[in-house]
Parts: sequence; C-alpha cells; structure tokens
Amino acid sequence: MNFKTARIMAVNLFLILALPLLISAQESQHQPDPTWQAPAEEAAKTNPLPDKTEAAAGGRKLFLRDCANCHGQDAHGTEDTEAPDLHLPAVQKQSDGALFWKISNGNVKRGMPAFSRTPEASRWQIVSYLRTLKAGSDSTNSEQPESRKPESQKNDPKK
Repeated sequence: MNFKTARIMAVNLFLILALPLLISAQESQHQPDPTWQAPAEEAAKTNPLPDKTEAAAGGRKLFLRDCANCHGQDAHGTEDTEAPDLHLPAVQKQSDGALFWKISNGNVKRGMPAFSRTPEASRWQIVSYLRTLKAGSDSTNSEQPESRKPESQKNDPKK
C-alpha cells in the first residue's frame, strides 16, 4: 500500500467515525425553546397532503423562497442565525400538526416569523417537504424512498 492510498483510507476512516459525533454535537448545541409547544389539538392535526410527492416538491420550492434565508438551502441551518438544522431528530420527531402550528405562528423570541398569511395548503406543503429530510442527510439524498422523491428526481440515478 502506498502513502497516497493509506492517507485516503485514513481520511475516510476519520470521516466515518467523526460524522456521528458531529451530528450529535449539533443536536446537543440546539436548545429548543421549551415554551414553544403546539397546543395538543393543533399537534394532533394530520397533514391533508401525506405521501404526495408533488406536495413535497412544491414545499421545497416554498421552503427555498421563504425559509432558506435562515435554515439554509439544505435545511441544515446557517451560521449567522439561530435557526435549527431541520434534519435534527428534535425537529423530525414532532408531529405534522406541531410543525404546521410552528410555521403558522412563528416564535418571536427566537426570530422565527409567523407565516399565517401564507395559504394553508402551502404551509402543509412545507411540512410535506420537511418530512423528506433525514437526520444527518442532505435534502436531496439519493437514499430517499422513490415515493418520497420530488417527481423531477424519480428514476434518475444521478439524483
């Protein structure tokens, strides 16, 4: 084994071992606002657009327009805001109704604006898009189930 191969293997090993630590470190850095909880009846609401690829694709467009400034193009957050990485389990474990309520009402204390003027169907589309995100992944992850990919990515091995 030559030096270059050994170096590549060492870097790959480091990345494999470090990635879970980086993900857990980010999870521990994000401190959710304990007072920002959806009322039980709102959290119990179900998404009227479940498992609709078109809804998630539309939600991604809305996310890029309305949310990416704070949460980043890939929904991993940005360095200059306190907006959380939306791939984190703390976000993903919330119900669709809770996410919808948070999008609708915002959190002024943490700088999250309310999007209550955005049409209801559009807010549900954003929730559908958020459901395509996975902890520690990119929003265009090729490992997404085919049924959860936007129509433009289906059956395209490059995406």
